[in-house]
Amino acid sequence: MPTLDDVRRIAAALPGSEERTTTGGAAWFVRGKLYAWECHPWPSIPDEVRAIIAAELVVGVKVADALDALALREMAPDVFLPRTTGWGEPKIAFRMADIDAEHLDELVTEAWWSQAPKYLRAAFDSAGRAPG
Repeated sequence: MPTLDDVRRIAAALPGSEERTTTGGAAWFVRGKLYAWECHPWPSIPDEVRAIIAAELVVGVKVADALDALALREMAPDVFLPRTTGWGEPKIAFRMADIDAEHLDELVTEAWWSQAPKYLRAAFDSAGRAPG
């Protein structure tokens, strides 16, 4: 089962990525833009989703668009949680206990890619690591 240390390892390999501690836990940013975070059971989250987040490790990531989030939820509804809030869309939250290491790497990297400026994406590209 992947842990936050796995997210840290993936994020550390991404150009310009930095980890910060927030009131909700660990969060990762690229050039000041949030791309991945440890989910916290905020009161504004629907009750059924908040109960899952309170009981287990859940991570959220930015996605390219709302259709990507919908496709992930439909593909694996036991892994990807229903929409948590409308804030900061598009995004997706998932259960760390049910994600495999390769998919975690892909989700974190694509989240970084969606927020990173062109020059950092170009550096990543030239290293042969572009997502997709």
